[in-house]
Amino acid sequence: MKKKNIIISTAALLILAGAGLWIFGGRKAEKNIDFATATVQKGNVSNSITATGTIEPVTEVQVGTQVSGIIDKIYVDYNTVVKAGQVIAEMDRVTLLNDLQSAQASYNGNEAEYHYQQKLFERYRTLHEKQLISDTEYEQYEYNYRRAKSAYEQSKALLDKAKQNLSYTTITSPIDGVVTSRQVEAGQTVASGFSTPTLFTIAADLTQMQVVADIDEADIAGVKEGAHVTFTVDAYPDDVFEGEVKQVRLGSTNSSSSSTETTETVVTYEVVISADNPDLKLKPRLTANVTVYTDTRENVLTVPNKALRFHPDEKLAGNRPIHDCDAPKKLWKLDEKGWTAIPVKTGLSDGANTEIVSGIKEGDSIVTEAVIKSQAGPAAPQETEQEQSPFMPGPRGKKK
Repeated sequence: MKKKNIIISTAALLILAGAGLWIFGGRKAEKNIDFATATVQKGNVSNSITATGTIEPVTEVQVGTQVSGIIDKIYVDYNTVVKAGQVIAEMDRVTLLNDLQSAQASYNGNEAEYHYQQKLFERYRTLHEKQLISDTEYEQYEYNYRRAKSAYEQSKALLDKAKQNLSYTTITSPIDGVVTSRQVEAGQTVASGFSTPTLFTIAADLTQMQVVADIDEADIAGVKEGAHVTFTVDAYPDDVFEGEVKQVRLGSTNSSSSSTETTETVVTYEVVISADNPDLKLKPRLTANVTVYTDTRENVLTVPNKALRFHPDEKLAGNRPIHDCDAPKKLWKLDEKGWTAIPVKTGLSDGANTEIVSGIKEGDSIVTEAVIKSQAGPAAPQETEQEQSPFMPGPRGKKK
């Protein structure tokens, strides 16, 4: 009997120990779950599109020549600052000077012939009016006069052209600016034909630049004049430059990409973006990675997007009551009364944060996610508090 009592007591102790492990183990597991919170605060929310573009001077002039010949002298080089009307090069004048002298001689001879024939014509016209000469003689003098006049006028035009061509041998800058390109050397022969050969390229003001970006047809509807723009260049990866949309060009550009089976045509539109360049970091023809902000809400209430996705799990809520609501968008508060759902109206979202139009006030604390405490230390969140959309541009660096 005594042995039986010992067995029963031992069994009872085992049952009590198992119950204690279950109770205290469950409580320990419950204590391993925590919840991350965030404070509702004001901030900016933006929607944007990305594109690539090329940095160009606002005003850029290509200087050429309208006559063929040999470049005799060059007075400027790359990066030379020039003024409007300044002589930047000269061409050999010998050939054109000979042409001018020939045209001058021809003009002088035709001028003398014209005046001689004019006097004869006036004399014989008077005689013809008095019927002292025949109609045939009069018509002959009239013909000689008109022929001499035509030759005289033609030679005058050729003389003016020769003078103009000679003046073209002196090449001047049409604007104030900086030489950004020089495509000739002294002694080089240039030939003018249907298109004027480019000798120099001059940019008016490099402190004022523009970015010409190619925007896809699917995104162009959201781009408006005056929209804020940020962009980076590979030459200065840590700097973020700012600009503004100045023009959305109506003409489209088509580009084709071919694969083994299909050919796709991509339609883009050029968008001109103004950009200040006081320190001259932006060089012509640099490639820019552009972000155009199509919609921006400033100083509005924002919450992390994951707070709108969070919903308390009944298994992890413990003994706290859950007060839910029937709303398409809601946030959750956790206090001594338990879980409380707050219906909210949302606005613009940038993929990481969402604008809250109504339903909550600044400074309120909301739950964003459940976290699991590590055995070695404090809670380790399953998600970072500030998430980042993969479609949004990266964090801004040093603004310029």
